[in-house]
This record gives sequence, C-alpha cells and structure tokens, in this order.
Amino acid sequence: MDLTGKVALVTGAGRGLGLAYARDLARSGAAVVVNDADEAAAKEATETIANDGGRAVAEVAAVGSSEVAQRLVDRAVAEFGKLDILVTNAGILRDRVLWKMTDEEFDAVIDVHLRGTFTCARAAVSHMRERGEGGRLVLVTSPAGQRGNFGQTNYAAAKAGIAAMVRTWSMECAKAGITVNAVVPVAATPMTETIPAFAPYVEATRERGEPLPDWMRKAEGFGMPEDAAGLVTFLASEAAADVTGQCVGIGGDKLSMWSHPQETTVSYREDGWSADDIAATWASTVGRATESVGIPAPEAPEGGAK
Repeated sequence: MDLTGKVALVTGAGRGLGLAYARDLARSGAAVVVNDADEAAAKEATETIANDGGRAVAEVAAVGSSEVAQRLVDRAVAEFGKLDILVTNAGILRDRVLWKMTDEEFDAVIDVHLRGTFTCARAAVSHMRERGEGGRLVLVTSPAGQRGNFGQTNYAAAKAGIAAMVRTWSMECAKAGITVNAVVPVAATPMTETIPAFAPYVEATRERGEPLPDWMRKAEGFGMPEDAAGLVTFLASEAAADVTGQCVGIGGDKLSMWSHPQETTVSYREDGWSADDIAATWASTVGRATESVGIPAPEAPEGGAK
C-alpha cells in the first residue's frame, strides 16, 4: 500500500489504536500529524514514527472545539502543504449507569467523540474541497455504537452518531471525491483489556509476547491495536476510492461489514394502527422478531482451548 505524498491527521494518536493507525499510515509513506491531549504521549509517538523511518509532527490539543480542529488542519498544511487523510480516533470514557451519570460526564464524552469528530471533519473537508483533489475521512466508531453497552450511555450515543455522520457525509462529500467511512475496531485497549475473559491473555501478550489464542482472534475478533491498523490504511488509499458510507469491523483475524439499520419486519393494517390493534397482533406481526441488545459477553472455551 503506497501513500507516498499523502498527508494524514490522526487524532488521539499518542498511544493505543491511534498510535497504531499513525504508524501504519507513516510506514505506507504518508506524512502524519499526530494529535493527542497528552503532550508526552504525542511527542513519544512522533519519535516512534521517526525511528520507523517515517515523517510526523505532534500537535497537542484536546479535540472538540472548532478552534482546535482548524488548528490541526492548519498544522498539516503548514508542515506538509496539505491534508489528504483525516482519522478521528480521539476519545475518552466516563462510564456510569443512566441514573448516576452526571451532566458533566455525558457532555465530556459527547464533546470529544461526537463534536470532536464533527469539527475536525468540517475543517478537513473545507480544506479538501478548496484544494479540489478529493480526500479520505476515516472515522472511528465502536460495537457499542452499533449495539449499545451497559453503563455507556454517552459513549454508545456518540459512536452511534458517528456512524450516522458517515452515512450522511458520504453523500454530501461524494461530488468532491471525498470518501467517508468508519472503522469498528475490537482490540486490547484500556476499555477492553480488563474484561475477565480477555485479561490474562492480554497480559501474557504484553508482558511475555505470547500470541493471543485463536478463539479470541477468530471467534471474538479480538486482537492488538496493530491488528486494526491495516483497515485504516486501506480506507485511506486509492484502493478504496470506490468505498464510502460504510462501517467496517476489524479485530484479530476478523474483518466484517456492519449493516445499516433497516426495517426487518413489516405489517400493514387497513385504516392504520391503534394501541389496541398493535397489542392484539404484536406477537404475531413485528413483535415476533425483536432485536437483541448489547455486546455479547466473551467466554473462553472450556479446558483452555486455543
């Protein structure tokens, strides 16, 4: 995959998935603006990319505001002359059940994930449209945004909103040659690596270099951050010029396509539906195929199967 001559901006790229994305883009030839709210992490990430033979600069800021978004795009233009690729990875967690979640906890997550994606995308697309040479937006969502997740009202809502942005912006940006897609990664991050079924295996990988077992990489589609990076690079490349408006899953050995929400069961009644009519027929009409919610809990195979 050759991204020589391309310029990428990756938000939240100081560590974890964001760093994996930035490193893979740089290895493919792109110059990268590494954004992170943590100055030390951002600078260390740029040094890592440089040690890999790539080009990168750090821009320290917490995404969310329009001012920060414009600053990030301006930095890419000032350092490398343009911006071709935007990866919106930055995010925070403030997990709490609905009745205990505060306004501040809700707003903080929405501001970074949802508003930060919006403001950065708007600034990037404005620049790309002005240049007239197309571009790539790769937004990061989550299985929580597709299915919901206990204790994550704010996070799930933001990630579901990002999926909706992908579908909307893919239409709005098509004429300008800008593709818009989402990755739905499942990897060892601070949020997932403490899951009881995963924790001992992630620890063994991090501390002793042991490979994750096949049941995690295949059945659960769970891997390390580096396993998710190739999809971002693909979506940023010319090979994906005809791919837009999609939410694509990646993790471990698993690559998947998430479906868009759509009607699954339909029933009609002459003169419409009263509450009593719905109650009388619910179980035999649309109610016969209700949807599940939540991310299925992982379970290690019995006997320690690999």
